[in-house]
Amino acid sequence: MAYTPLADGLYAFVKRACPTCTMIEGVLCDAASVVPAFHVVSQDDPRFPSGLTTVIDDRELDHSWHHEVEATPTLVVRRDGRVAETVMGWDRAAWQRLTGIATLGAKLPPLQPG
Repeated sequence: MAYTPLADGLYAFVKRACPTCTMIEGVLCDAASVVPAFHVVSQDDPRFPSGLTTVIDDRELDHSWHHEVEATPTLVVRRDGRVAETVMGWDRAAWQRLTGIATLGAKLPPLQPG
């Protein structure tokens, strides 16, 4: 089966087995409920995060490989059919800027590697 590229938008690559990803589970749900072009791509469990009904299943790691995702969480911005920006790990200021949600993750540490 041929690879189908992701559309333009904001993609959070995560996995349940990642402690930082579980720490930001609420952030993922908040962003998905506010930002229309926000998508979650799960590397190991398409039911993660709980509370979201539309999670992209990437257990085969096709999307991760094509977007050079080496750690989770990673936030990828796709614009004009290509990757425009990548943020590895939880970086509250960067995630707030890219989602446009000024209070996103306000109670979490400002930085946390994946």
